[in-house]
Amino acid sequence: MQLGLIGLGKMGGNMRERIRRAGHEVVGYDRNPEVSDVKTLAALVKKLDAPRVVWVMVPAGDPTRETVARLGELLDKGDLVIDGGNSRFTDDIENEKALRAKGIGYLDCGVSGGIWGLENGYGLMVGGTKANVAKAMPIFDALRPEGPRDEGFVHAGDIGAGHYVKMVHNGIEYGLMHAYAEGFELLEKKDIVKDVPGSFKAWSRGTVVRSWLLDLMVKALEENPQLEDVSDYTADSGEGRWTVEEGIANSVPMPVIAASLFARFASRQESSPTMQAVAALRGQFGGHQVMTTAEGDKLRDETAAGPKTAEATVVKAATKEKPPATANEAAAKGRKAAAAGPSSGSGSTGDTPKRAPKKA
Repeated sequence: MQLGLIGLGKMGGNMRERIRRAGHEVVGYDRNPEVSDVKTLAALVKKLDAPRVVWVMVPAGDPTRETVARLGELLDKGDLVIDGGNSRFTDDIENEKALRAKGIGYLDCGVSGGIWGLENGYGLMVGGTKANVAKAMPIFDALRPEGPRDEGFVHAGDIGAGHYVKMVHNGIEYGLMHAYAEGFELLEKKDIVKDVPGSFKAWSRGTVVRSWLLDLMVKALEENPQLEDVSDYTADSGEGRWTVEEGIANSVPMPVIAASLFARFASRQESSPTMQAVAALRGQFGGHQVMTTAEGDKLRDETAAGPKTAEATVVKAATKEKPPATANEAAAKGRKAAAAGPSSGSGSTGDTPKRAPKKA
């Protein structure tokens, strides 16, 4: 079978190779001429025999939308476009509608497998009509892992369903990754645990937490046991956000996935405005002196190994926060705070005003 493949990056390039190994002809196009088989999209379309199947593997958003629109101008009635990128499912509905008006078919395909897919195969989640899925099935079979088809491929439903399933897959991935990461930190902090990489590796067989992600965690720790010089700054591809948004839209509680997404946001902050506000409020209602940024950084350096108890944290911070020394001092601070303004309810936090006398 022939396939046109647009986008030959880390995944697209490996996908081209895997499809070719299965005996299919692939004509690839990429903006990088060093990896491209043809110079233009028009040349790619010209090289394919009708009815054509063209797979789009470019970044989600405008790059995908623009590529699909351009294919709508170049392809003919009866051809088929597959979006295998990480597009939001709502884009699929619009793309399919625009192509359908020209008699061109459309499928959306969520693809999982990363840089390992060339050898291991890719998990595929597809949305669209049965007829179009059947037309592209030889390509899906070439890409999926060996073994039963339903263990690496699903025709998930209507247009958008493939990317929707992939979106939820990535949201679950966020939660799993964060759980392993929290376990790593706790094991690292406990002095009686001497072999953290070995502990993770021991979970690889026979335990309920074994998974491919765990295997990758073991690999990372074997290469760098303390994860030295690894920045905690963590990006998100967008699908975690979309998963949480869909949870809200459909009234589905997602505390684990939401927390893992917010943890990624926190990783990008040199200092947390949220925790700065908490520190300022502790200073207001508790009379604690608010630490400067430099004092906080110094305290972090002193406790890099992690405090052993909550009490130890209080003792460390007390030298910086300097709480009121006497009851009278604390009362004075309280009166000052009360004079700051109205409460969150009705009335004032300050002195209670005298009531006007009742009229006779």
